Amino acid sequence: MQVAFMDIKKQDSDILKDIENAIKGVIDNTSFILGKEVKIFEEEFANYCGVKYAVGVANGTEALFLSLLALNIGRGDEVVTTANTYIATALAISFTGAKPVLVDAGPDTYNIDAIKIEKAITSKTKAIMPVHLYGQPADMDAIIKIAKKHGLKIIEDASQAHGAEYKSKKVGGFSDIAAFSLYPGKNLGAYGDAGVMVTDNSDLYKKLLLLRDYGRKSKYEHIIKGYNSRLDTIQAAVLSVKLRKLDRCNQARRENAKLYNELFAKLCPKVVTPKEAAYAKHVYHQYVIRVPNRDQVVEEMKKRGVTLLVHYPIPLHLQGAYEDSGYKRGDFPVSEKLCEEVISLPIYPGLTRTEIEYVVSQFKETVK
Repeated sequence: MQVAFMDIKKQDSDILKDIENAIKGVIDNTSFILGKEVKIFEEEFANYCGVKYAVGVANGTEALFLSLLALNIGRGDEVVTTANTYIATALAISFTGAKPVLVDAGPDTYNIDAIKIEKAITSKTKAIMPVHLYGQPADMDAIIKIAKKHGLKIIEDASQAHGAEYKSKKVGGFSDIAAFSLYPGKNLGAYGDAGVMVTDNSDLYKKLLLLRDYGRKSKYEHIIKGYNSRLDTIQAAVLSVKLRKLDRCNQARRENAKLYNELFAKLCPKVVTPKEAAYAKHVYHQYVIRVPNRDQVVEEMKKRGVTLLVHYPIPLHLQGAYEDSGYKRGDFPVSEKLCEEVISLPIYPGLTRTEIEYVVSQFKETVK
């Protein structure tokens, strides 16, 4: 049997006609830049997240970057974030001229270890950027308490957590600004690059609108130095269609994760399966397991027809891009161990029970 890591065509088969019609509508009215579909999607997504405002942008990295700029974070400042995340989290901070200050991950959720955040705060710290990694929310109550104590801003990196919940409230509403990637492989994915920011603050909303569109007040009047980072109208139209089924798709991911958990516990208990925090509703952007001989297992599973990925093999402080950060191997032992052991399994909506059973059966043969 062949089991793909992801199959977007299969996942979207039930809404493909609606997506085609949405794209055709944009082509017919030729409003490709900030057309009405962008505003419609922004309003729908803000409502979905339970916040007042949303601003669509070109991609998730720029959603993080513009969020930081809107909060006046720049050269000489520090932003505390996690060592266990995709590099875009740190790059967005670096692009502003600020410094990413890293904190180790927790061993159970793999998110930033909130207990260790305060030790990373200095007089230069301006914000905390927690990452809701793999679709599981970080411990926001603890983070909010620390931020209030030290007068810090919070930017949620919710790039992998569309629809995830912290204590029954969707992520995105626990911070000054939250940023989402809408990359095609995400739980809510466009048909190209896209991103969106959400906030309850009207002043930040107005500033984000300026930042994403050249600082433009009117067609040729620019009141701040802004950027060209607009959400394409075609992508907004696609996203509106896909947003209607996001909760259904997330539930399918949760059901797939439950089946994996049950089968691994029964057939291959040596595999460390994900733990859902008591406060969380995990949406399993990735279903991430741990095995000690990771690279060998990935290669063997490939021979057996199962495509697996690793998110992520190198922690931020050991990336060549951050060799000047002052960190060294051993500084963040939990993140380093995770990066040596994690494997992401197929989890997308549309994955069949038979496929999941096959994947686990092959792990049983591979992990000894």
